[in-house]
Amino acid sequence: MDFGAMTDDARWEAVQARDKAQDGRFVTGVLTTGIYCRPSCAARHPLRENVRFFADGDAARATGLRPCKRCLPDDVARDENAVIKAIAAIKQSEEPLALADLAARTGYSPTHFQRVFTRHTGLSPAAYARALRDERARQALSEGSRVTDAIYDAGFSGPSRFYQNMEGRMGMTASAWVSGGKGTTIHWAVVPTSLGDMLVAATEKGVCRLSFDEGREALEERFPAAELVEGGEEFAALLKQVVEAVEAPVNGFDHIPVDVKGTAFQEAVWRELRKIPAGETRSYADIAAAVGKPKAVRAAGSANGANNVAVLIPCHRVVRSDGTLGGYAYGLPIKEELLKRESF
Repeated sequence: MDFGAMTDDARWEAVQARDKAQDGRFVTGVLTTGIYCRPSCAARHPLRENVRFFADGDAARATGLRPCKRCLPDDVARDENAVIKAIAAIKQSEEPLALADLAARTGYSPTHFQRVFTRHTGLSPAAYARALRDERARQALSEGSRVTDAIYDAGFSGPSRFYQNMEGRMGMTASAWVSGGKGTTIHWAVVPTSLGDMLVAATEKGVCRLSFDEGREALEERFPAAELVEGGEEFAALLKQVVEAVEAPVNGFDHIPVDVKGTAFQEAVWRELRKIPAGETRSYADIAAAVGKPKAVRAAGSANGANNVAVLIPCHRVVRSDGTLGGYAYGLPIKEELLKRESF
């Protein structure tokens, strides 16, 4: 988010809340003390009339202010540069890099760098590297590469290591992923709900598709080689839970398993969506900040729209910064009704 896109009133609210997600977006200048701070600074809040906001430390220093020794606001930029440098090293390395190695490259202690990296990306360095490798494998497989080639090209030491790492995460095997779900059984049904006809489909791992006003043809498009089985005894029990989640979302649905896959960023966004309590909403900017990418508001919106399991990953709880509903793949009336049901 650009400095000019946020009002001073919104900045002051962030300062009062000591919102760490706003660190790096602006600094708070206190005219009476001559210092500037991060929005999350733990020092006692100054009077509003003594505060001015600046885009960054350079702008604040140009007016004669000096950085706070307690919150070290200029270190936000240093932390961001360290994370960018570490990500570049992770991407370029053919072998996993140890935390100590990454920390040494950036001038931090391992423990401190772990905290810095996790705060900015939402993942530890090791988890980020694994997610990057997984994403490369998925991309190669989806492009039709031979399974063995894709495994080695993604950085895995061999097929056994790949399958061990991906077990329970991809839902389908690598070969099935390449061939549009070949060898995978997907149970499905279209059921009437108070919001309209709803398509529910699930692999043995969990729900892989939940949508409105779609039918079997939507599954055939996504999984052209999968075995599509309508209904089923075990599926009926899962289907009942899903219908209850839609009809009474305020009761919660974290217990319902899902089988979704995406890029590291998309999956990070989806995890944040599932953290939003029923009855509350977040803005796209809030979600971008929560995954450690405050400037990636549009990307957060795209990841929100790429959600394949409506309601269970509650993308309907994300609204625009001005409070308006924004868009929804299945129409604003459904989004509005879901939010209304969760408000009680």
